[in-house]
Amino acid sequence: MKRPLSRKCLSLLTNLHPSCQNKRSNYHSKAHCVEKLRNCNHFISATSTHCYILKSGLLHDTFTTNHLINCYVRLRRTSYAQQLFDEMPESNVVSWTSLMAGYVDTGQPKFAIWLFRKMPESSVSPNDFTFATVINASSMLADLETGKKIHTHIEILGFQGNLVVCSSLVDMYGKCNDVDGARRVFDLMDYRNVVSWTSMIAAYAQNARGHEALQVFKEFSCSMQESPNHFMLASVINACASLGKLVSGKITHGAVIRRGHELNDVVASALVDMYAKCGSFSYSDKVFRRIQDPSVISYTSMIVGAAKYGLGKLSLQLFQEMIDRRIKPTDVTFLGVLHACSHSGLVDDGLEHLNSMHEKHGLMPDTKHYTCVVDMLSRVGRIDEAYQLAKSIRVNPDEGALLWGTLLSASRLQGRLDIAVEASKWLIESNQQVAGAYVTLSNTYALAGEWENAHSLRSEMKRIGVHKEPGCSWVEIRDSTYVFYAGDVSFESGNEVLCLLKEMERRMKERGYVGGSTGLVFVDVEQEVKEEIVGLHSERLALAFGLITIPKGITIRVMKNLRMCKDCHEAFKLISEIVERDFVVRDTNRFHYFMDGSCSCRDFW
Repeated sequence: MKRPLSRKCLSLLTNLHPSCQNKRSNYHSKAHCVEKLRNCNHFISATSTHCYILKSGLLHDTFTTNHLINCYVRLRRTSYAQQLFDEMPESNVVSWTSLMAGYVDTGQPKFAIWLFRKMPESSVSPNDFTFATVINASSMLADLETGKKIHTHIEILGFQGNLVVCSSLVDMYGKCNDVDGARRVFDLMDYRNVVSWTSMIAAYAQNARGHEALQVFKEFSCSMQESPNHFMLASVINACASLGKLVSGKITHGAVIRRGHELNDVVASALVDMYAKCGSFSYSDKVFRRIQDPSVISYTSMIVGAAKYGLGKLSLQLFQEMIDRRIKPTDVTFLGVLHACSHSGLVDDGLEHLNSMHEKHGLMPDTKHYTCVVDMLSRVGRIDEAYQLAKSIRVNPDEGALLWGTLLSASRLQGRLDIAVEASKWLIESNQQVAGAYVTLSNTYALAGEWENAHSLRSEMKRIGVHKEPGCSWVEIRDSTYVFYAGDVSFESGNEVLCLLKEMERRMKERGYVGGSTGLVFVDVEQEVKEEIVGLHSERLALAFGLITIPKGITIRVMKNLRMCKDCHEAFKLISEIVERDFVVRDTNRFHYFMDGSCSCRDFW
């Protein structure tokens, strides 16, 4: 903390601002002084008023000093606010809360929590706004332990029924990834407003529980007590994006337009992201081009969206357009750029942008950026360089899981058993992605013809109880979602789906297709362990169901929770030509747009 401003120092400030002397006649009362502070928008004006308050003896008046603290806080001069606070002969709850809010607003939540902990040393008790402010500080830090302690304090002082406090608690638990804790607070609230509902919806949406987010929004809509604000609508759109629910996303877009929020930057950016993730990148582009003054968030959403579709050059054009408009990129923006270069084979461009992060934009690359580079190098066959880069980066287990998982997948595709073994060993010893590591390594052994090692790994998995995530795919039809699991045809119209797949298999073979040609006995993206069951991968079941159910002329969109296998990729290309229809598949890696026998990825994925 800086030393308090001395009277001598403030006297010098007075000399710098003659208006304190020349316009003293304008200050007839404390009320006039307070009004001046309320309307103050400039630091020089604030110091001028500060000088007058000191000379007039009002600095010892708590009411006036609180307004001066608020003025400095509003101008983001928290050091001046802190100095004033330290010199106050008698602070009250407004003084404490104002200073805490100043630290939160300037991105210094730790100072706000420190101040709250000092509060019991005074005779001042926190009020509802104090609690809401310090809870917000815990949210910013994602500090669940501190948040729970504050919650206990709230219960002790009897604020558990306060609307503002409870809404803040719901938000805090959600941002600390304790969604059930958020729900418990939400359910105990006697009265809820749009802020409480928004906090609950956002908690679900931010923690990959999109279905529950949409259910809460449905409950809110049925209550019709208030209109949804743009924060709520953005959270609902994010939930639709995570689930790939295009129909629900379009319905929410309609609500956005009716409520007049379509030009809001947060909502527009969420719409750009949603349409991209739901397989309608053309809609993303339309929404983006209607934004009058797009921010870094909007540009980043478009860059990432284009990257997912393999439109690397478009991503780079958007990035350059953003730089030309003097919009400063973030670390997330660069993740999108590197992802775009990786999925389009633009290695030189990718390395150039990686180097420019620190040199031109003052951003330090982290593990996520280097993981993109490892992926980028691996895709063009530079697996040894990718391996050396991965080894050179010091990471903790959580950060390294994606890095070494990426290298493991790449080494399997490149047939590098030596690297696959080391990457798997790292993941298993770090207790990260254990099931995926075992399965991918067994596939690598199978490709190398080392069947004994492959079977040994499978036996080890069974012995220690490691299970791979089951592959599933889904399609959305008229706002209903139909989910399919590999090898499971027990759903309604299952026999019809089987007949169609057999017919497609026959017609594909006429065009030279050979099923199961990858040589993978243990397919890394599904549970199937027999070559013949490749024809019943979840994405094929979803596609066949879509062909039967969705009218011709409408694009079929299939979502998948794992990576699409090579056999299915080849099959989808041929089927798109046979039935003369377009398909979009979203897997964990990217989007594939199948049309007229080819894929938008150009087999580079």
